[in-house]
Amino acid sequence: MFEGTARAVDDVSFFLDRGEVLGVVGESGCGKSVTAQSVMRLIPEPPGKIVGGRILFDEMDLAAVPLERMGSIRGNRIAMIFQEPMTSLNPVYTIGNQIAEMFQLHRKLSRKESWKRAVEMLAKVQIPAPERRVYAYPHQLSGGMRQRAMIAMALSCDPEILIADEPTTALDVTVQAQILDLMMQLQQDYETAILMITHDLGVIAEISQRVVVMYAGKVVEEASTGTVFADPKHPYTHGLLRSIPKLGDRSAGDRQRLAEIKGMVPGLLALPRGCRFHPRCPEAMEICRERLPDLFSVGPGHCVRCWLYGETSGETETG
Repeated sequence: MFEGTARAVDDVSFFLDRGEVLGVVGESGCGKSVTAQSVMRLIPEPPGKIVGGRILFDEMDLAAVPLERMGSIRGNRIAMIFQEPMTSLNPVYTIGNQIAEMFQLHRKLSRKESWKRAVEMLAKVQIPAPERRVYAYPHQLSGGMRQRAMIAMALSCDPEILIADEPTTALDVTVQAQILDLMMQLQQDYETAILMITHDLGVIAEISQRVVVMYAGKVVEEASTGTVFADPKHPYTHGLLRSIPKLGDRSAGDRQRLAEIKGMVPGLLALPRGCRFHPRCPEAMEICRERLPDLFSVGPGHCVRCWLYGETSGETETG
């Protein structure tokens, strides 16, 4: 049994432009959701704590903003869609009440006007008969309907940034496609920047302009979506892409087993020395076991944390 301080997110840095869709990908346990929760200041303290760094938004450092002020930013200027709406929606309040509350809290509208806006938002996310659905409780809606209600709530105050933490994972493929189409349509209508967190590279290929690949709490590759799919550099990114099923001609015998990345993401209290991916990496070298590589630039807007592409001057780790 290990005890100590775990760095769930370690020296992660990226940017999100206005109106852009940025994908953050990686296996479970890589730090994607903790990154999103840190931006929203939703990390429970204790046991969690933001110990350093800055989260810059509109000339504000969200890491230093008092929690009381964060209440006026969350849901208003930065909103979040969670993976499982049943754990995020209040089961004892109707969908209408929960959406109307956003207008009352952040827009100071009357209850009557807020309720009217709630109906309009349900209509915008294509929920049928919205004037009746506002009276429904979360358990009375299907999974797809609940996720649409979550999106309606998140977009109710026209946020500048929408953080979507694996919003389609629990949905079947048909509903997933509908939700993604809806999010992109609303993103165009509202010009909202989206931070899409997922382990599904198919989703990333469909909707994002740039991709950040994370592994064991660190960014290991960042590039445009086209570059990541056409010319990935990090062995971990290669492994993720090889694990995607591909259509082929079965009649011609074109059947291949999916490639797997051997091993597991390391525990944050038992991180390997040097590059955190080296125990699973087919191209690991001696230096990979000794030194943690920096993020090396390998092209315009393309960087990778791998000794295959940089000088041997990274930081030594003693973990």
